[in-house]
Formats: sequence, C-alpha cells, structure tokens
Amino acid sequence: MLDHGSALPLYHQLAEELLAQITAGAYSPGARIPSEHELASKYGIGRPTVRQATDSLIQRGVLVRRRGSGTFVRSVPARVELFSLGGTLASFRESGVVLTPAIPEKPARCHIEEEAHPLFGREVVRIVRVSSVRREPVLLEEMDFDAEYFVDLEKIPLRGQSLSEVVEQRYRMRPVAADQTFGVEQLDGVRARRLGQPQDTPVLRVERTLHFATAESAIFCRLFCPEGRFVFTQRIGGRTQ
Repeated sequence: MLDHGSALPLYHQLAEELLAQITAGAYSPGARIPSEHELASKYGIGRPTVRQATDSLIQRGVLVRRRGSGTFVRSVPARVELFSLGGTLASFRESGVVLTPAIPEKPARCHIEEEAHPLFGREVVRIVRVSSVRREPVLLEEMDFDAEYFVDLEKIPLRGQSLSEVVEQRYRMRPVAADQTFGVEQLDGVRARRLGQPQDTPVLRVERTLHFATAESAIFCRLFCPEGRFVFTQRIGGRTQ
C-alpha cells in the first residue's frame, strides 16, 4: 500500500510499486496492467495521480499506452548484480547488457575538499564516464583514483579500455573489498545534461569505495542511473553449487 504520510509523492510511490510487481513477474511483457480507475480504487488515490505514475513508467520505457486498449508492459528491466569487484562494465555484461562507455572529458587531477568523501584531503585523478545502450545514455560514473597509487593515470589513453583492467594490469592492484551504499536523488543540471535527462529526474545513486591490500580506500565512485532502467541486486552470502 502507499504511504500517504511519506515525503515521496504518491505518483512516485505507485510507479515504484508497479515497477516492483513487473520485475517480480506479476505482469509479463505484453500484459495489460489494471486500468486507471482500478488502480485509483485499489490504492485510494485520484486518477490524475495514477496517470502521473504510468506516464513516468512510459517515459522510462517500461510501459506503453495503446489508445482504446489500455496500458501494457513494454519491457522488464534487466537485473544487474552491481556488487562486483570485477568492474561496472563486467557486471552489466554478465547480466546480458552490453554498455558502450565514453569518457567525455579529459581526466584531471583535483584535491578533495569534501569532508564526507572517503578520499578527503587527498589528490585524486577524476574520471567521468557515460555509458550507453543503443546510443541512449543509461549510466553516469564519477570516479576518483588516489593519485599516490595511480601515478600518471590522467596521461594514459583510456578510450576503449576497461578501467578495472588498467588498474590490475598497469598498476598491479586488484580490489579485495568494497563498501557500497544505495540512495535516490534528483539530477542536477550537469549530471542531467550528461545523461540526457530533464533536471530533477529521479535517479538511483550508488556510492562505492574500493579497498586494496596495499591501499585502503584508493578508489571512490559515484554511479547514477535513471530509475526503472535497470534493477540492481546484491547477493548476500555464498553462491550455491
């Protein structure tokens, strides 16, 4: 049920509820979802609110509205196991999603002044990467590499290269652990432009800090992905045989 006392708008709550049902298999691709009247009655909200919710899922490519017929599931978001030490591109590839990465600006050195940043007070090499699926930007990454360990990283030609492979092969470093958090926020102007989305679009934000045997907190990355484009998962415990 929807939380009428929540700070999240009701249309946003309903959109996430419908998305969760679609992802869980309650509605398969091609299936018709309940009508606006049925959803309004079930969740105790107005039809305009229902329309806002379905419109947002249509914009994300999850639903499609067919005049005179209703609203149908267009696609089920791919599930991506994001907590992986093998690199972001590898995580998507293993989930059957092939990303085309691009680094739109030259990597540069900067000094971290943000106290909450895991690399606070250090000099880093900052790399921004935008990855697309069929020319549609779907993932923005802002990555900070501790300049003490990744010497001259900003001078390396990175086009077409896997950053995780550069770290392992050139610097002989492989992550042994990571801290990762999830959250939801609205895109600001710069990030919205990079993802080709309207400002204030809700996005999933993932913050990841990578630790190495010889370097604690050597890489920090923020990832931004429009909500509904993918379903991110994390496995807890060992894998079954």
